[in-house]
Order: sequence, then structure tokens, then C-alpha cells
Amino acid sequence: MNRDLKDTSKFLSYILRHKPDAIGLDLDPEGWANIEELIAKSDISLDLDTLREVVSTSDKKRFAISADGLFIRANQGHSIAVNLGLEPVEPPEFLYHGTATRFLESIRDQGLLPQNRQYVHLSADQSTATKVGQRHGKPVVLTIPALQMHQQGHKFFLAPNGVWLTENVPPKVISD
Repeated sequence: MNRDLKDTSKFLSYILRHKPDAIGLDLDPEGWANIEELIAKSDISLDLDTLREVVSTSDKKRFAISADGLFIRANQGHSIAVNLGLEPVEPPEFLYHGTATRFLESIRDQGLLPQNRQYVHLSADQSTATKVGQRHGKPVVLTIPALQMHQQGHKFFLAPNGVWLTENVPPKVISD
């Protein structure tokens, strides 16, 4: 993804996941924004072709355009309340969480909490979790017994971009 598209992706993440009010944009309860309104209110140069290119070329598949092509939303990672319409699903036996070693003490005390987001984000594979952890410092990958947690009543959701979501992970089940 070229630099301009990366900057546009960061702008869209900020607006669609965290601060739509920063440009006076309204999201519906499921997090969808009207594309024409988004373009008109954006404080960066933005057009429909650029939006489509960001959505189609994003390696993390952060965004989706509605089937009718009129709306856009972030697939996950919101710090604002949205209902993504995800149904609980049975997870694989293990999921992984990438973090930095400097956060381990807190995680061992409190478990994994969503912090300023709606959900804890988990990966289906260790390599993705390692990449996530590297963004925050020296990486460590935590193993989460997701199927066992599911069987004990924890809900897991699979975002359209393949990120697994859950409300929290108790410290006693986490291993590294």
C-alpha cells in the first residue's frame, strides 16, 4: 500500500473506529457511514476510487463497503459503541494474542481486557500475533484456550477480516 493510501487508511481508522464526530460524521448503530457524507466532510482529499482502493488493498481488511456501495464501516477495533451484528461462534482450540513483554505483569494480574476498545482482539495464528506484538515493543505471544473458554460460557466472535473478538480473557487461562 502506497504512502497516500496508508495515510487514508489511518484517517479512516480514526474516523470510523474512534472519532466520527471529529468531522461531524454520524454512524448508524452498526457503524456504517454514508460514503458521500464521509467524502464531503473529510478534511483530507478523498474520493470514491481512493476509498475502494483502500478497502480492496488493505492487508488487514479493516474496512467493508456495503453490498449497495453506499456505506463504509470498520470491521472491528472500535472504541465507540457499535453493533457489528456478529453472532457468537465456536472458536478453534487455541487463539493467540500478541503483545509486548512490558505488558505481561499487568496481563498476568488482570487478564486481557479490551482497554479502550469494545473487545479483546485475538489471532488464529502465532505469526499474526507476533506482528501485532511487535508494534508495541519486544513481542510475546500469549496462548488462549479459546475452545475451553467457549465451553465455559465465554462468547467469541469472528470479524469479517478474520480477527477473533471476545470481551475478556481471565489471567488464569493465559499461557506464554
